[in-house]
Amino acid sequence: MSYAALMVYVEAYEKPEQRVRLAAELAAAFNAQLIGLSALAIPPPTVADGMVLADPTEVDIKLMQATLAEKGEWFGRLAGGDSRKPEWRSALDSPINVLTREARCADLVMIGQKPGPGNDYQTIDPGEAILKMGRPTLVVPEKARTLRAEHVVLGWKDTREARRALRDALPFLQRATRVTIVEARGEGEETTVLGRLDDVACYLSRHRVEGRPRVMVRQEGSGAAQLIEIAHEERADLLITGAYGHSRLGEWVFGDMTRELLSSSPIYCLMSHDLARGVLVRAVSHPPC
Repeated sequence: MSYAALMVYVEAYEKPEQRVRLAAELAAAFNAQLIGLSALAIPPPTVADGMVLADPTEVDIKLMQATLAEKGEWFGRLAGGDSRKPEWRSALDSPINVLTREARCADLVMIGQKPGPGNDYQTIDPGEAILKMGRPTLVVPEKARTLRAEHVVLGWKDTREARRALRDALPFLQRATRVTIVEARGEGEETTVLGRLDDVACYLSRHRVEGRPRVMVRQEGSGAAQLIEIAHEERADLLITGAYGHSRLGEWVFGDMTRELLSSSPIYCLMSHDLARGVLVRAVSHPPC
């Protein structure tokens, strides 16, 4: 199993150089097509007291198109060099909507850890992206370094999302030299937890991955911090977890661990969310896969 297509999101008004370089390295390692993506939404007219105070002009729209075209050229220069030419896609539309629909062409999507400066017309929210895309997502930390992924920690919880993340991460897991499977336990749960982790290790072994179970004693405070501490102890640079969340009155609500990992993890996180229902989006034209 491998990744055939990797997508990396590039903010229109930023230059996430390390993220793009890493995407190119991973695409080469997996012999995958690399797709760069960016978007800007045309803001609506500014209205006050029933009067239009500002309305995007044709010049404004052309400037936005030029910004996306320049970012595509920057991406091509930075990510080029491999025998397979990187692909660039962009659109004048809501960045989160564009990313949600264009992710259909990728096996893995790479995004930044935190929302960029600006607003929803210019940037994406990482949590919303993970929950909407239906694709495994590699979250690149703010101070990103090269991702070797030789030592990997799998944060296990017996949920659909964790099972999905495990399956989605197999290309990384099969390249790793050490995989540690971690689950938190409460009082009196050790036997039950070890039974689950043995099943996960057995599943991995059938996919040519040797996983080592490790039980994490559930403590007061941050579970994310405990998981990150274990990753440091294991000298791991990749965490794999399910992303837990649901829609409540239009708001995306995360579990505490997912939210903390997204906001503060210094380690790369590969997350998957088991999409319960599709997201309706408006189609746009784009180059064929």
